[in-house]
Amino acid sequence: MAIPTAVNDQITDSVTQANVKVLGDAPAVALGNLYQATAQALANAAHNATNAQQQSYVTMQAATTSGVTTLYSLDTASNGVATKLILKA
Repeated sequence: MAIPTAVNDQITDSVTQANVKVLGDAPAVALGNLYQATAQALANAAHNATNAQQQSYVTMQAATTSGVTTLYSLDTASNGVATKLILKA
């Protein structure tokens, strides 16, 4: 101790050591927080990509169903027009 105080030397030493420990742990804690934040951001990005892919599959299935329905209805419409022409004659 550089300056004598009214507090017991063991107490001041323990407080000083605790403060040094906090300062020593700070870089490790900061890096741990960085890794955690990065991992969470990457997990969110992967989740968003998966969700977007699933939604695109739903959209593609709806478009395919609509296209097939249109193809089937064209055949029916052409049959109806041909039948109408035949019956008029």
